Amino acid sequence: MLIKQLTVPKSAVNTISEKATLQESIELLEETGFRCVPVLDESGKIFRGNIYKMHIYRHKANGGDMNLPVTHLLKNATKYIHMNSSFFKIFFMIKDLPYITVLDENNHFYGILTHSSIIDLLQQSWSIDQGSYVLTIASPGQKGDLTAISKIINRYCSIMSCITLDIKRDKMVRRTIMTLEPNISKRTLDEVTNHLERKGFKVVGVENLHND
Repeated sequence: MLIKQLTVPKSAVNTISEKATLQESIELLEETGFRCVPVLDESGKIFRGNIYKMHIYRHKANGGDMNLPVTHLLKNATKYIHMNSSFFKIFFMIKDLPYITVLDENNHFYGILTHSSIIDLLQQSWSIDQGSYVLTIASPGQKGDLTAISKIINRYCSIMSCITLDIKRDKMVRRTIMTLEPNISKRTLDEVTNHLERKGFKVVGVENLHND
């Protein structure tokens, strides 16, 4: 239940009832400093959408009635995930949103998953706090490349994490980002780099995670 652990629960989220007016909504947004908040039905269980500060101000600037219900300017009514949603779906949906709404098994509002939570998760997956060096390795993208790269590195040290990028951008080159175990010496790093390049893999970037 990783999504549940990362989600800000309903009790800690500022929400607005669908019966609130645009004026009441903008007052809450100004008070909290958020650019948008979730809108729930009268029961406080059903997610209706998000209300954005920008849209309310645009409405007001155009002479719009601020006593209209908040539902008049609802957005993102279909932008939500469930507890058991895949992370592929999360990354796809949250791309243009400040957060993504999370529903429980009964389709009731459970809370929100924020951009910062996703960034923290990626940071953990890259082992930034524990690794020593991060290598960005370019390969032709052929079958067996990842296995070959891993075998070479494992001759010298352990791999803490591995992420592959650029699959769609350039079919001829694939970039693999690998974080090496802690306490790797510069000499070992050079041996890894030289071995990879002798085997036809280009180390295009090296980052020292603990370079003060």
